[in-house]
Amino acid sequence: MTAMPLLEARQVSVHFGGVAALDRVTLAVQPGELIGLIGPNGAGKTTLLRTITGVVKPEVGSIHLDGEDITKFAVHARVRRGLGLSHQIVRPFRGMSSVENVMIAAGSRHTRHPLVALCRWSRRAERQAAMALLDMVGIADSADAEVGSLPLGVLKRLEMARALALQPKVLMLDEPLAGLNHVEAAALADAIVELNANGQTVILIEHNLSEVIRICSHLVVLDNGRNLAEGPPDTVMADPAVRAAYVGEAAA
Repeated sequence: MTAMPLLEARQVSVHFGGVAALDRVTLAVQPGELIGLIGPNGAGKTTLLRTITGVVKPEVGSIHLDGEDITKFAVHARVRRGLGLSHQIVRPFRGMSSVENVMIAAGSRHTRHPLVALCRWSRRAERQAAMALLDMVGIADSADAEVGSLPLGVLKRLEMARALALQPKVLMLDEPLAGLNHVEAAALADAIVELNANGQTVILIEHNLSEVIRICSHLVVLDNGRNLAEGPPDTVMADPAVRAAYVGEAAA
């Protein structure tokens, strides 16, 4: 018997100006999976992610998290229920250190209610949690560095630590390897594997196919806003339809 998906998009459709960005797209993520969500430019990957997080509302279909229909929930309500997102373009709080950036996310549960926030005098627990996350993603030695002085490779890991500080049930990574050189990309991909091995469910949206194929056990391919293929990497990438969709794309 197949377990209930931790996250599920059911027959989701989204149109922009009469153009179908998503056309009855489905996605099912089991607990503990590391799924690669791939496809050519314009395939609908980011639109699906934005629909899952609540930024975009589907005209048809629904989003379910841990068995609960969250289709009508606001973005913040979805985050509180267990969705975490690491953005492609990193936007840390400038003028603050790495650890302070993560501490803000780690302490978010205490700032939801003003009275609780006012009664908290110590930030020790948040700093300890933030340091543990920075160590987890391999940048603990940059904890006290001001983020404006850090290279992109470190900032990408910081973005991941900030998302993890929210203790998500599902961590969605939107092109975390973009802009990194080969060594940096491989190192960050290995960090993602380690997170997953420790029980973190991950959806990876990424154009770096070599790393996606290396670390993901399951791929979902979108093309022109539709499901194109799904399965183990070797099987999916050998599919003639997938190869045709990527003609000229992989070399770009």
